Amino acid sequence: MHLIMILLVLVFAWLLRTIDLPKSGNWTTRTYQTLLLFLFPPLILLTTAFALLCMGASGQMIGLQTSWFGYLLALSFLGFSGVKFWQLVGEGLHTVSQIRSYPVQKLKGKNCRVFDTEIPYSALIGFWQPELIVSQGLLDSLAPDQLDAVIAHEEAHYYYRDTFWFFWLGWLRSIAFWLPNTENLWQELLLLRELRADNWAAEIVDPLTLAESLLLVVSQSVIPVNNFAVEFSAAAPLNRLNERIEALLTTDKIKYKINWWSWTWLVFVLLPLAVIPLHN
Repeated sequence: MHLIMILLVLVFAWLLRTIDLPKSGNWTTRTYQTLLLFLFPPLILLTTAFALLCMGASGQMIGLQTSWFGYLLALSFLGFSGVKFWQLVGEGLHTVSQIRSYPVQKLKGKNCRVFDTEIPYSALIGFWQPELIVSQGLLDSLAPDQLDAVIAHEEAHYYYRDTFWFFWLGWLRSIAFWLPNTENLWQELLLLRELRADNWAAEIVDPLTLAESLLLVVSQSVIPVNNFAVEFSAAAPLNRLNERIEALLTTDKIKYKINWWSWTWLVFVLLPLAVIPLHN
């Protein structure tokens, strides 16, 4: 019976991930649809594995015999997920420790870490309380109003706690890399994250200045983003940069509204736990 549960959930998760990425509709709907396709498969795999672990390797469920093989598969997946989690935590702590060796400087009334490189770069690095780091190249290459725009963008990431939430999303990405469209959905989430931060910053600074700063930084930045950092130029390769620029320059501003009803699908993630009482 364990194997049947695993196969059913695997097939469902695989088929869900074959649905095309949402490319139309309002921005909020697009975000929720992308999150659904990204989150649901790995989450239901985790709850299924946990349910099988709770039921054990012996016994019956609805008249069918359970097996050690299915139990070991579930245990292996949970073990793999745990290893990936602590690996990401270790990498994150190492990065945070590294940036704390950089000197602190006041920038627009805020503390930031400055590191010596000619590449224009800014990012928030950390978990729930990330630190702002900027490069000397950014300070040297941007005008004061452009620097204000970059700082406003990073403040948006802090407001939304993007480093914290994307650490967890990055963990789910690492354990579901083998599912279809994992990387495409991840890149879409990065882009949507940046669009949201751009929109928030555009309420404080001139959108045109923010767009100019984005073009200047992206054209020279080669530092990759990771799961516990959010950077100004993230998710903005040249083939997707136009979407961020157009969103900044449009007169119809993005309205991001939290609709809690859109998250009711998370209840279905818990369905595998409901079958635990059927095991004896």
